[in-house]
Amino acid sequence: MEKLANVRNIGISAHIDSGKTTLTERILFYAGRIHRIQEVKGKDGGATMDFMELEKERGITITSAATNVSWEDLEINIIDTPGHVDFTIEVERSLRVLDGAVLVLCAVGGVQSQSLTVDRQMKRYRVPRIAFINKMDRTGADPARVVSELETKLGHVAVPLQIPIGGGDYFEGLIDLIDMQKVVFSGDSGERVERSEIPEELADEAQRARSGMLDTLSLYDDELMEVMLEEGPIDASLIH
Repeated sequence: MEKLANVRNIGISAHIDSGKTTLTERILFYAGRIHRIQEVKGKDGGATMDFMELEKERGITITSAATNVSWEDLEINIIDTPGHVDFTIEVERSLRVLDGAVLVLCAVGGVQSQSLTVDRQMKRYRVPRIAFINKMDRTGADPARVVSELETKLGHVAVPLQIPIGGGDYFEGLIDLIDMQKVVFSGDSGERVERSEIPEELADEAQRARSGMLDTLSLYDDELMEVMLEEGPIDASLIH
């Protein structure tokens, strides 16, 4: 039982072409599960999680695939699900075993048709989820619009835990609103995480975003609400 308490089943779901399988590939790489990142339509055989010949040929995910990574003291089973509407039943089969899920959204496309379907399925099975806004380096990336669509189209209370620094060709990194640090990923594959103080020109924006985050979270946590009312320092552990 103690071993089971340290196991999590996490699903990754999205509208087709939101970068879901590519994101999974990078999770495997950063966790040390694989030693080279494969592209979805790569000449070397396609993404690790796309094992069917048709998946490699088309660059899409057809069947759900599972793999395992270790992170700190947890064993995480990652389930990569199809994004195409034709394989919706395959996604539904996967949702029944999940402890939580990541809903991947394109920073340009936002909430799309299959995003609605996947979110509706997650609600049906009461799967807790976080949203990950992908493709921030694409022209037209607009994360604020995507957050707004999470609220207007999906009916969620969206609480950004990070804000981006730049976007499109000028995407530089992000600001972590929990630890209040600037985070930049460097190296050939972004494997080096560099944390530093928030630049002065971004400090006011970051503080406003953090205040908004804390105001929303305090509605769901009495301890956090009490600390805020007493105007005490907010420890990161209260937010986690």
